[in-house]
Amino acid sequence: MARPVIAIVGRPNVGKSTIFNRIIGDRLAIVEDKPGVTRDRIYGTGEWNGQSFSVIDTGGIEIDGEDQMLRLIRMQAELAIEEADAIIFMVDAKAGITNADEEVSQMLYRSGKPVVLAVNKVDNLQRMDDIYEFYALGFGDPVGISGAHGTGIGDLLDAAVAKLPPAEEEEYDEDVIKVALIGRPNVGKSSLVNAILGEERVIVSDVAGTTRDAIDTPFERDGQKYVLIDTAGMRKRGKVYETTEKYSVMRAMKAIERADVALIVINGEEGIIEQDKHIAGYAHENGKASVFVVNKWDVVEKDDKTMQHFENMIRDHFLFMTYAPVVFLSAKTKSRLNRLLPVVNRVAEQHAMRIPTHVLNDIVMDAVSINPPPTDKGRRLKVNYATQVGVKPPTILIFVNEPEMMHFSYERYLENKIRAAFPFEGTPLRLFSRRKSDQE
Repeated sequence: MARPVIAIVGRPNVGKSTIFNRIIGDRLAIVEDKPGVTRDRIYGTGEWNGQSFSVIDTGGIEIDGEDQMLRLIRMQAELAIEEADAIIFMVDAKAGITNADEEVSQMLYRSGKPVVLAVNKVDNLQRMDDIYEFYALGFGDPVGISGAHGTGIGDLLDAAVAKLPPAEEEEYDEDVIKVALIGRPNVGKSSLVNAILGEERVIVSDVAGTTRDAIDTPFERDGQKYVLIDTAGMRKRGKVYETTEKYSVMRAMKAIERADVALIVINGEEGIIEQDKHIAGYAHENGKASVFVVNKWDVVEKDDKTMQHFENMIRDHFLFMTYAPVVFLSAKTKSRLNRLLPVVNRVAEQHAMRIPTHVLNDIVMDAVSINPPPTDKGRRLKVNYATQVGVKPPTILIFVNEPEMMHFSYERYLENKIRAAFPFEGTPLRLFSRRKSDQE
């Protein structure tokens, strides 16, 4: 189920990134007292009163700026507004209403999205009186907050979450494999959908950003039901934005959250770029089964080593996803296309696989006997037992005497031993440590 989206927008230097970091509980956004530091949209997840949501931190909107970077910042903010279910509009109590604030407010009016007005830098009681002038912007009761001191954040989240749409129930049966095609624009996602279906179900164009929204296409093959989720490139009001690879992430995130399997489509003709890694990273972080699909393989000049060289390049660039298989194909000619769905079926099965507790314990205890945990200041980590507590992705809980002594390198060692017995092809594996006494 896809999480609803809250976008934080406003002119530069009103404290958006500070509030973003407080909402998600992490310091993902760079905070600096200088306009224009946040250049791209930054994404995170938050939760308030049991409601989970995605958060977008945007660059400050410079309405009259002609500078290329300011123009791109504005594009990013516009796209974030378009993606959002609710918007936090941030202004500065110390500065009062500025012309830029009024211009941003007009942009938000035109969007038709629900807006919560947050007045930042209300750092003391005297500043509370400064929020009243912001009623003039026409967004109802302003919420006074202080990013620096963390005050008012609860009231702000109460107001923002109240404007989110109710959660939609998943419309597909449990046995349906939901497959998201993700990747930057113009790698051939829509062409691949059409090739899999064998018919022109999705508009295909060489112009990056033709797909406007995520499109669900149910179909059945050899008794297995699927839903293909074709994620959007970016296109707005008939205008295709420059540097479109920056703008594909939010819809990819929405599709990833709903999917069982993510097909990470790479343009074999162009090779791998940084944005491919960003998009793949969201699939990994969301615990989804994944397959690398190298498309347009028909136009790549090849010899007997080309395919292995390209796969090695994928492994070098995506070190965090060594578990994901690679399929080379051409959506245009349908060459090697028949290899794709069997791989999808396999990784979906591995994603949902459960290991019996006694078998898992045998694997973990054998691993511990071969390579005991290292000592730390005379203390040694003791592994008591392990059990699988979840699937999609497979999640394993390891009970130990001192969880803080479980070093990530030893956790990785245990993961490798488990994968040696059960490959879990195509899926991440989650390992967590807990003190044994917590369950006694």
